[in-house]
Amino acid sequence: MSVQRCPGPVHRREFLQLGSLALGGLSLSEVLAQRGANRAAAGETSVILLYCHGGPSQLETYDLKPDAPQEYRSVFAPISTSVPGMEICELFPLQAKIADRFSLVRSLHHEMSSHSDGGIEVLTGKTPVKPDPTSTSKSDHPDLGSVASRIRGMNTRAIPPYVAIPNRLYMTLPQYVGSHHAAFEVGDPSGSSYRPPQLNVVAGRNDNALEDRRSLLNQLDTYRRSADQHGALMASDRFRELAFQMLTSPETAAAFDLTTEDPKLRDRYGRNIWGQGCLLARRLAEAGSAVISLYVDTPKSGNEFTNWDDHVMNAGRPGHFGGYMRTRLPYLDQSLSALIEDIFDRGLDRRIMVVVMGEFGRTPRLSHNSQGTGRDHWPQAYTALVSGGGLRMGQVVGATSSKAEYPTERPYTPKDMLATIYRHLGIDRTQSFSDYNGRPIPILNEGEPIRELI
Repeated sequence: MSVQRCPGPVHRREFLQLGSLALGGLSLSEVLAQRGANRAAAGETSVILLYCHGGPSQLETYDLKPDAPQEYRSVFAPISTSVPGMEICELFPLQAKIADRFSLVRSLHHEMSSHSDGGIEVLTGKTPVKPDPTSTSKSDHPDLGSVASRIRGMNTRAIPPYVAIPNRLYMTLPQYVGSHHAAFEVGDPSGSSYRPPQLNVVAGRNDNALEDRRSLLNQLDTYRRSADQHGALMASDRFRELAFQMLTSPETAAAFDLTTEDPKLRDRYGRNIWGQGCLLARRLAEAGSAVISLYVDTPKSGNEFTNWDDHVMNAGRPGHFGGYMRTRLPYLDQSLSALIEDIFDRGLDRRIMVVVMGEFGRTPRLSHNSQGTGRDHWPQAYTALVSGGGLRMGQVVGATSSKAEYPTERPYTPKDMLATIYRHLGIDRTQSFSDYNGRPIPILNEGEPIRELI
């Protein structure tokens, strides 16, 4: 039987027909799942990347090692999940209930120990030639979002192919694929009157707003300058055309409009940057964005919040190592579990793949000094969570040593994770782009899809 392209939202007559189908044994959720499968088959796949800036500790999240010596094991207790044998942090009870809807890859590893270089390795699949311990380096190659934007382009509904919530990943640049393939940065969606700054001329305005050419062009030029790091497109008609399409598209404006969501669903995600960011990411993926990155730094502002860089003197200040994480981790549990459940309940789990990871893990042995307790950078072993994408869920892939020091089973690299992502997006990872010198650079020169997930 041939698969037809999904025609779009369900209209009232279709909804009534769906109700009659349910009487015949086909539930609404099953019909929605089939619609999602149809759109996945049509190539409208998306990836939502929750990038946990700073490097989340594998020992305090998904690889706790409760039997390790005290100086190594997690400061938290493990809890059982809905998947027999899979244990995760006690502060993740919501994820524990839906473990059959995600898989853990516990054996990721690489060699870049600074934040920027680790991020470049994870996001581009290219190992930095000259590592920068100050974490100020920028990528020489495009990241997965810019690659997807270049290959897949903007769809017919003028939805940006690469979106960053609330801001772009600071260590990557679009480089030789073109500055107009940088992420479309949309700000913090958790405010009560949220609207992306570049879409202010669209929703809720009359046609006269578009006649103000000077105001519109000023907004386009501001966005263009921020996206164009090299100045190569300052006079590009193509860039202006793409920006104009997004700015004037009612479909784009609708995708960003969180006020159309049930307030109870918004509450379930959490009224904070992470929660509303995850909800917005689901809406954008459903509308057709290829890659949506969430910069998962802190869920709210305030002295009680830190990012994932759990050193002494950051989250590891005296008496606060477990305390800051005890504040932070429930926010991830709420927003991530809501995102996964929402995707599966809407039948989008074949179309949308969710990946949660940072630039590396943390040192197995706890660090102590007069300034406090913490864990330092450790790229040699860390965990990523994967959900949806039509992949095999409810499993643990790989394992680390008894102290979470190194992979001992099924070692994988960020390049393998990227190969898995590109496979889902329908992108040939062996394809090459020409760099500034005209040399062909493959999207990935190493890495294979993680076969346990396929």
